[in-house]
Amino acid sequence: MDDLFKGYKGETLKLLKKFNVRVWSEVDIKSSRGEFSGIILPRSENDDETHLVIKLVTGYNIGLETGTIKNIIEKGFKEANYKIPEKEFPYSEGKPNLKLFGTGGTIASRLDYRTGAVIPAFSPGELYGAVPELADICNLSTEKLFAVFSENMGPEQYIVLAKAIGEQIRNGIDGIIIGHGTDTMHHTASALSFMVQNSPVPIVMVGSQRSSDRPSSDAALNLIHAATTAAISDIAEVSVCMFGPTSDDYGLIHRGTRVRKMHSSYRSAFRTIGDVPIATVVRDKVTKIRNDYNKRRNDKDVNILPYFEEKIALIYYYPNMQPDMIDSLIEKGYKGIVIAGTGLGHVNKPLYPALERAQKAGVAVYMTVQTLWGFVHMFVYDTGRDMMSKGVIPSENMLPEVAYIKLGWALGQTDDLEKVKDIMLTPIAGEITSREPYNGYLIYQGGIPEVEELLKKYHK
Repeated sequence: MDDLFKGYKGETLKLLKKFNVRVWSEVDIKSSRGEFSGIILPRSENDDETHLVIKLVTGYNIGLETGTIKNIIEKGFKEANYKIPEKEFPYSEGKPNLKLFGTGGTIASRLDYRTGAVIPAFSPGELYGAVPELADICNLSTEKLFAVFSENMGPEQYIVLAKAIGEQIRNGIDGIIIGHGTDTMHHTASALSFMVQNSPVPIVMVGSQRSSDRPSSDAALNLIHAATTAAISDIAEVSVCMFGPTSDDYGLIHRGTRVRKMHSSYRSAFRTIGDVPIATVVRDKVTKIRNDYNKRRNDKDVNILPYFEEKIALIYYYPNMQPDMIDSLIEKGYKGIVIAGTGLGHVNKPLYPALERAQKAGVAVYMTVQTLWGFVHMFVYDTGRDMMSKGVIPSENMLPEVAYIKLGWALGQTDDLEKVKDIMLTPIAGEITSREPYNGYLIYQGGIPEVEELLKKYHK
């Protein structure tokens, strides 16, 4: 009997028994907070005893306090199965052969009702079970390299992933897809852009902002777009493929070193910063926006440079930052520091002695701008010139996270700071550009008349 009330106890268990409803019941609930319709979900074993959890028809989960509930009516019952069975991917002669690497994240996850958390659980084979349209695009082989949320991705995983990509390319694969959590996908995209150079095939990173159990999930369409990009496009470099607008209109293909997650929950969270995307993609077509990318080739040659020095820090400057923030890194043996400075690349004067100590200790210090758009210009004001004299090196218009990744990659190859500087300031994968296009900096400011007119015309 208790199996019908999975996870519920105390007051909520009494409530379920009182109204003769079970977990997975489709119900109408009347409460002092309003009326709700949905499915009663299993309760997390670590949660309190005073809330009933239901999944609304919108896909969102809410908790209702038992004391507010006046009546529950069961309309139906169907026990849910959140495990998607794996399916062997069908092979079709003449279709491109793609490799899908799974690393974890929301695009490869399910809802764990034991803990109430979204956990990495789907294998890439299960993803095909969820998105059979992939078989219309390609022949797909899959391999789960990791099963971690993206915050747990780091240098160890970057290196394994880069080597696995190199192996697949040398084996003659036509394209590669990497399923990845969205929170740090732009970090991994940068790392792979430096570690995997001169690829003859597309390497497409893809994620999902909303988990597969939600009706508004973007997982399936993102995977279809990524597969289309890897299968038929000639964009042979590391890219990120995610929603363009927050609707289902098209996906955007972003360069791996110029992309950044810019919203916590929108499906259109990823944006190319200080540049424009490479292309748009729909289910069966890739439309180029620009042509200055590495083109697909028929050979199997690729340069894999799997290096990374982990003693690197990224510091976001704030007013009144104290010198011990930098001194502590020096004392702990850090070899490189990237600063996201204000304006054109500034920090306060109290940090100057610490910057001098970093220079004497042989720590590589690079400046970026926390504005994200624009270049570091440290020669404009005395403060910038003073910092350069203390060893701080401007890093052009590299995004802070990209400069952090590139510095770790550079120091993983050499301790010679002049060689590190040469690596850092030599463009490799579009991380530094000669200029930023005027339309690389676009922010829709709601309320402005011209923006409102534009939205009325195009955003229905």
